[in-house]
Amino acid sequence: MSDVNVTKSTPAVFLLTGIPEHEDVHLWISIPLCLIYAILIMGNTGILFFIKTDPSLHEPMYIFLSMLAITDLGLSMTTMPTTLGAFLFNSREINHDACFTQLFFFHSLSYIESSVLVSMAFDRFIAIRDPLRYISILTPLRIAKLGLVCMLRGVALALPYPFLLKRYPYCRANVLSHSYCMHNEVMKLACADITVNNIYGLVIILSTVGLDSLLILLSYVMILKTVLSIASRMETLRALNTCVSHLCAVLLFYTPMVSLSLIHRFGNSSSHWLQILFGYIYLLVPPLMNPIVYSVKSKHLRMRIIRLFVK
Repeated sequence: MSDVNVTKSTPAVFLLTGIPEHEDVHLWISIPLCLIYAILIMGNTGILFFIKTDPSLHEPMYIFLSMLAITDLGLSMTTMPTTLGAFLFNSREINHDACFTQLFFFHSLSYIESSVLVSMAFDRFIAIRDPLRYISILTPLRIAKLGLVCMLRGVALALPYPFLLKRYPYCRANVLSHSYCMHNEVMKLACADITVNNIYGLVIILSTVGLDSLLILLSYVMILKTVLSIASRMETLRALNTCVSHLCAVLLFYTPMVSLSLIHRFGNSSSHWLQILFGYIYLLVPPLMNPIVYSVKSKHLRMRIIRLFVK
């Protein structure tokens, strides 16, 4: 009988949240939100267009950049419908299946982006360590294989999330703190033992953020070791300058991701606003800033953009 009661009390939908207690200004907030989405979509599609149409940009660094742009676009498209729906139309309801599907794509694309950033660190190491063999080492076939590994890894790590969550009954308050679904938050709404989800989520964080951060750090240690052996200070600075864009992308991605994960796992009621803030930073800032950073720092890409406007 108790099982029947739990099943009957399971809510049919989750309720998304924009900015709690400020619903009256949601329409005004949606204006800059739409502008940010428009800029990040144009920026990332522009990056893809320039790399595809300009043969001089068909180099490993720019191919990896196109992978990053595709992942950023995917992340934005995954969360944009529910985010804009919550702010523009106060459309807060999302059913279980749609929520689980969204969080699968959200997390899998996040893990893919983390893997792409590791590949880009490896790319920078090869370019500085062995510039004469750079093109012969990172051939298009090897880059395609790396991209496939990144995609399969992200999908495999995120695939258990929907199945683990679907087996739980949800009989508590079904209000989420974001305008999109995340595994860490949805699992807390289950009225059952979520030890398996907790352990699996922690293992995934350690094997993605932890391992990938360590690999990126090791790559830059080897880059610094190589660069410091260069006699000319000008060449040293020029070599390090090629890594600035990637370092910015790493900081823009990992800082809000780690902060959000820690707040969800160890935060209390007083950290609710930080949770909301980092949720939107993680959602919007990396895909918005990555095209801008690379366009400013990459000479070839910058000149290609300038030539377009000059014409």
